[in-house]
Amino acid sequence: MTDREPYRIRRKRGALASTTAMLPVCLAACSFAPQHVRPAQPVPQSYAQAEAAGPSIAHVGWHDFFREEHLRTLIATALQNNRDIRIATARVAEARATWRIEGSALYPELEAVASGTRGRSIINLPGAGTQSYDIKQVTAQLSAGWEIDFWGRLRNFNDAARNQYLATEEARRSVATDLIAQVANGYLLEREYEERVALAARTISTRQQALRILRRRYEVGSGSKLEMAEAQMLLGQAQTTLEALEQDRAVNRNALALLVGQPIDIPAGPLGLAETAPDIVLPAGLPSELLANRADIMAAEYRLRAADANIGAARAAFFPNITLTGAFGTSSDDLDGLFGNGSRSWSFAPTISLPLFNAGRLAANLDLAKARQVEAVADYERSVQAAFRDVSDALVRRRQLARQIETTRTVLDALRERARLAQLRFDNGRSAYLEVLDAQRDLFDTEQGLVQLRRAHLASGVALYAALGGGLVNSAFDTNTANTGGQAR
Repeated sequence: MTDREPYRIRRKRGALASTTAMLPVCLAACSFAPQHVRPAQPVPQSYAQAEAAGPSIAHVGWHDFFREEHLRTLIATALQNNRDIRIATARVAEARATWRIEGSALYPELEAVASGTRGRSIINLPGAGTQSYDIKQVTAQLSAGWEIDFWGRLRNFNDAARNQYLATEEARRSVATDLIAQVANGYLLEREYEERVALAARTISTRQQALRILRRRYEVGSGSKLEMAEAQMLLGQAQTTLEALEQDRAVNRNALALLVGQPIDIPAGPLGLAETAPDIVLPAGLPSELLANRADIMAAEYRLRAADANIGAARAAFFPNITLTGAFGTSSDDLDGLFGNGSRSWSFAPTISLPLFNAGRLAANLDLAKARQVEAVADYERSVQAAFRDVSDALVRRRQLARQIETTRTVLDALRERARLAQLRFDNGRSAYLEVLDAQRDLFDTEQGLVQLRRAHLASGVALYAALGGGLVNSAFDTNTANTGGQAR
């Protein structure tokens, strides 16, 4: 044997030892989870009713999308105080804790145990009678246990918990996006009621003056009682409308207070909602952008990933389970000699278990995981289709409402001229007051309807913004940043 041969032998033995040491690591990288594949997008590649080309408006934060300062303050307060947000935040913390629990199983568990025993034992010996012995023992040891995750079962459980946590985080963002839209719609309703109440109040004042004139004419004999009754009816209709508006306005404020999470005080805003031109263009982008912008779609995809991981865990349960347990410590009859020479003790107990018969439980668990994965795929596809429908509906409403607004404005100009001419004909004695009554009633209803249409058009913009996934630019949502929402970035 030459001097080089021992070196070669030692090198081969070292390589063999390294290969043996790497075997658990290689096995631990094994996973039976199916590779995640995002399902095909079951919607068209573009929106048929898109207003303009360009990046989706969802990339704009809510504090830049909404320009009214008081609305910004309401949204920021709602993001901090709303109870649905707090519930969603608690669910995120719950899911995060569950993820940590599942992840802890991947690491060894170490315990320190100390115990003491003291007692007396009586033994009957033939020919020696009964003898008693005092028993004293004190032990202290460190015990460790570790399940080697050869087949990826524990890691798949950990991945499933992680994806469930991420899905819960996206669900919280979805709640926040819906909340922003609801607060904005409530604020727009408040402005609508404010303008309609002011319009009704002006109409009541005008009709009260007309009633006084007709009553005076009747009293002096130049007018008829029928005309006075018609004027009284016209005034009563306006008063009834005002009372209904005040009721609806109070209900809307209560709904806003619930969303914001505290009592609110909305100052009077500028009137003229109906005079605002509906010419703001909101680009919707492409349907593929919904996959990254819509929180509910992202949550559905995370749930699908969790379902894939659960399949891997169910498959790994069919393979042997290897657990290493060991202990090292000391034991003595007296506390003083607990750490003395000759008191050390240790144990090492590797365990391997292979399921042989469980009445089909493991197979049923695998079937259950596969069924839930199919359900998760369908849930993801449904979320994509629902998002596409939300965007398409909002685009259709915006286009049709804009047309209705323009048509109503044309009709309103004609009705104003009709009411002026009818009043002029009545003052000159060329027509009955019924003609004035019809003209003013139609004018009042159309003025109210125009305010409603304009508010609906603005609300369709909010709906489009929310349907595209706008509101929170980043996927992570932190309620601590809500107080800065009133400032544009």
